[in-house]
Amino acid sequence: MMRVAVPSELVDDVVAVRRHLHMQPELGFEEQRTAALVAQRLRALGFEVHEGIATTGVVGVMRGSRPGRTIMLRADMDALPIAEESDHAYRSRIDGVMHACGHDGHVAILLGAAQLVASARDELAGTLCLLFQPAEEGRGGAKQMVDEGVIERFGIERAYGLHLSSKHTAGTLGFRAGPMYASSDSIEIDVLGAGGHGAAPHDTIDPIVTAASFITSVQQVVSRTIDPLEPAVVTIGAIHGGTIHNVIPRTCRMLGTVRTFTPELRSTMPERIERVLRGCCDAAGAKYNFEYLWRYPVTENDPDQTAYARSLAQRIAGEERVFEVQRLMGAEDFSFFAQRVPACFYTLGVRGGPGSAHPHHSSLFDIDESALPTGVAMMAALALDAARNAP
Repeated sequence: MMRVAVPSELVDDVVAVRRHLHMQPELGFEEQRTAALVAQRLRALGFEVHEGIATTGVVGVMRGSRPGRTIMLRADMDALPIAEESDHAYRSRIDGVMHACGHDGHVAILLGAAQLVASARDELAGTLCLLFQPAEEGRGGAKQMVDEGVIERFGIERAYGLHLSSKHTAGTLGFRAGPMYASSDSIEIDVLGAGGHGAAPHDTIDPIVTAASFITSVQQVVSRTIDPLEPAVVTIGAIHGGTIHNVIPRTCRMLGTVRTFTPELRSTMPERIERVLRGCCDAAGAKYNFEYLWRYPVTENDPDQTAYARSLAQRIAGEERVFEVQRLMGAEDFSFFAQRVPACFYTLGVRGGPGSAHPHHSSLFDIDESALPTGVAMMAALALDAARNAP
């Protein structure tokens, strides 16, 4: 088995960094303190540091003495607009903001791996790019980095990333070739009616009733027009209309999310949804505005890179701690990197008991920190091995 030893003092430092970041969370494209900490630590380790990419993104570059590929290891840095309800000593110090998705752990793990790589620099082949990305949570920081030319600028040939998972046992590593995370798009709808008195609905065109009809009917897009073996989700997550008990408003606004696992199905969803909306509005005599917002594509792992990374994980962690992860309807903007170069995105289990079993984006989310050394070892192993041996 390949050994990547994580010294106890490094484990302590990784935990301390994770807790510091947890107490000082920052929203997407606002990660100034986090980016400054990352840049300072990378420079101290001898990395060439590039800042201000996609506003707050940081890339640390280290070139090996042997020939090899240029590989990228990615950690996202942003937190969520959620008020933390935990009572542990390292709870968020920023009102209404918390690391509820584990990105603090991602940053701490990659900085820990950077220390291991720096201490073994003579073993490094090719070029290593550590990419610390802003704004994964819905704002597309990865897309902005790609649009700014990060792949071409650093000559990136392979990309790897991890995500902590409270669904899986602490220290386990999950892999899946092909589609792993769903695409994620948004819909924004305004139903335009004619307002009036709640006691005289016949004198109005009620946008709330029309919206309710659409919310019910749009579920048939998935249940009756898409192959039952093809996963898809259409969820209306917000509805806003009206001000008081006895007034029928003129407009009603709806916000929703759409998830699929293939580009082909994804491309058909706007027309499918708008067809239902048009029918509901025509039946009521209402009009509508419909906007379909293309967000994150499917996160699809390259089969060869996944087989390679999984084999490496078995050598690092042992076969008993490596498993086939199920597809998730959640989304990841790592997908923008995976569209450009062969890539593998994998999971690291952080569930160690009831306190670390809360779902991602929960106000009680926390992790079992005993999993962090496995993440550090795996990222360091990729850094030292992938440039020479990845297919």
